[in-house]
Amino acid sequence: MEFIDLRSDTVSHPTPEMREAMANAIVGDDVYGDDPTVNQLEADAAAMLGKEAAVFVASGTQGNLCALLAHCQRGEEIIVGATSHIFAYEQGGMAQFGGISARTVPVQSDGTLLLEDIKRAIRPDDQHYPITRLITLENTHNEAGGVPLPAEYVNQVAELAHQNGLILHIDGARIFNAAAAFNVDVKELAENADSITFCLSKGLCAPVGSVLVGSHDFIRRARRARKALGGGMRQAGILAAAGLIGLHTMTQRLQEDHVNAALLAEGLSEIPSLVVDRQNTNFVFFTLADNAGISLNEFTQRLREDYNILMSPYRNADNCIRLRTHYWVDRKAVDTILSAIKTILA
Repeated sequence: MEFIDLRSDTVSHPTPEMREAMANAIVGDDVYGDDPTVNQLEADAAAMLGKEAAVFVASGTQGNLCALLAHCQRGEEIIVGATSHIFAYEQGGMAQFGGISARTVPVQSDGTLLLEDIKRAIRPDDQHYPITRLITLENTHNEAGGVPLPAEYVNQVAELAHQNGLILHIDGARIFNAAAAFNVDVKELAENADSITFCLSKGLCAPVGSVLVGSHDFIRRARRARKALGGGMRQAGILAAAGLIGLHTMTQRLQEDHVNAALLAEGLSEIPSLVVDRQNTNFVFFTLADNAGISLNEFTQRLREDYNILMSPYRNADNCIRLRTHYWVDRKAVDTILSAIKTILA
């Protein structure tokens, strides 16, 4: 059964071109460093983001954790947004596995951390305090609604970090969406960061994996962390083959997802009984009004059972649904979605 699945862009699945590339991938043992397809993915990713080296990891969570373990010693502290994915949705892995603590600062509605808040969070050199080692940003910012952070802001945070002897890591799970939103080369968004992760299995449609990039020395340490976390993979070229298509082909079409998200938001705004809360990049949030005459669960159940459309309530807001567009949600699907919602709410 074919579904229109808007629950997340993580539900995107490989394109026919990816499946063919995976079937024909030349592979080796990645732990030995002799899988040519993985090596190509890592080299291309590093070059595309303007860094020296890269390592292919199983997920963005693993990539972020490898980065923190490579950058920080036990007992050190990072500065992180209170609603960032690293802090809120990665199970406190930095503390579990690295003995690293987090000092949180508020995330603004535009996904930024105020420079003043970051400055105040940097610990003085005092034996009573943990050592502040690193600042992390998220681009695009998930909990802020997929909002992209511009290069000017990222560079300001990088300058602040480096002036204070700190490291800047970017959780760039959707960094290519940010680049598409600003119509800039992704290098501009990563230029002054010391490390950055990006996800291949969201809008880029690969089935598995993320990539962590940075300096040669940093990536060497990150590989050791990856191995300790059980991330040493063998014939991973089968996965990297899809990642290469994601990197070179799918990154060039993300603006289509943004356009479809905007069209979806525009159409939803014209429907009585619901309110569009915000739309950024490939994210759309809307809320059912109290007079809609149907509960949120009934609404999503009707969409699933009657129209094969999958949506889910947003966990952090009452009566709210978050949608994400991706490769498998085209303009025709947008029209189908709007028609179905209009019928249900009529």
